[in-house]
Amino acid sequence: MPRQLDLIDRAAKLVDKNPCDFVLDAACENARRVLLDQTTIHVDVEKFQQFVALLDTPSSPNPGLDRLMAKNPPWDTNLA
Repeated sequence: MPRQLDLIDRAAKLVDKNPCDFVLDAACENARRVLLDQTTIHVDVEKFQQFVALLDTPSSPNPGLDRLMAKNPPWDTNLA
């Protein structure tokens, strides 16, 4: 337990927070993730069919996205 508290203290200092705020922020972020993973969206058959049709529709050309996807990510030095 003391090692865990030390770890939290050190990390909290790095982001200029007190340990309580650091732990609360981490707990809230985890809670958001859990809730988003459990969220179910209910729609009627017509809305679902519209949604599926949108997914099946080919995307329109997007030159900006094409340029972005052609770039090597800065963290991947093996692609250069």
